[in-house]
Amino acid sequence: MTQEALAEKLGVSRQTVSKWEADAANPEMDKALEICKIFNCSLDNLFREEMDKRSDAYSNLRVEEVVGFRYIEHTVISTDPESDAINRMYRIAKENNIDNPRVIGWDFPNLSQEQVNVFNMHGYTAALILPEDITPASHEIKEQPTHKYAAIHIDRPFDNPFVAIPGAYHTLNDFMRANGLEQTGNEVIPCFEKDGENMDVYIACK
Repeated sequence: MTQEALAEKLGVSRQTVSKWEADAANPEMDKALEICKIFNCSLDNLFREEMDKRSDAYSNLRVEEVVGFRYIEHTVISTDPESDAINRMYRIAKENNIDNPRVIGWDFPNLSQEQVNVFNMHGYTAALILPEDITPASHEIKEQPTHKYAAIHIDRPFDNPFVAIPGAYHTLNDFMRANGLEQTGNEVIPCFEKDGENMDVYIACK
């Protein structure tokens, strides 16, 4: 969600949201409670989570060459799209007798302001990485070439997803800045997450 979109939901200025993100100010209690409702989190998540506790979940920060792959994808736009999109991929894997399916996912950004602000919707795309000998019928097959990604591993991200998953992206962005890596999304998936009890997060870089 952009600063502008959140500011509009809360009836504050974008500059106010920017100050909250930069830890230059804290939201008043009524605004904090609204934020908790929007992001389905607790006040502890907003005010008491420490970076050192969060970082315990992270390991294997690295630059990795992700070998090219074929995939199909499915996008859902709703108030809770992730599980529907991911489960669709696992059903297709089962229908095609794919053992140990590899499923990845990423946020789908192309929503209208009405969908976001009025109906509290967001979008999520899940993709099934296809084995070489599998071509599901009635699905568009896409291909991604081999590409370089910055990546990080998260242990048990869904114990506290509001903190762990965004924190992984922040950590990766800091890692990329420190190592002179520039993000790119040209001709590849710009960022994605591996589904599972543990998760790896990837950001494409030049």
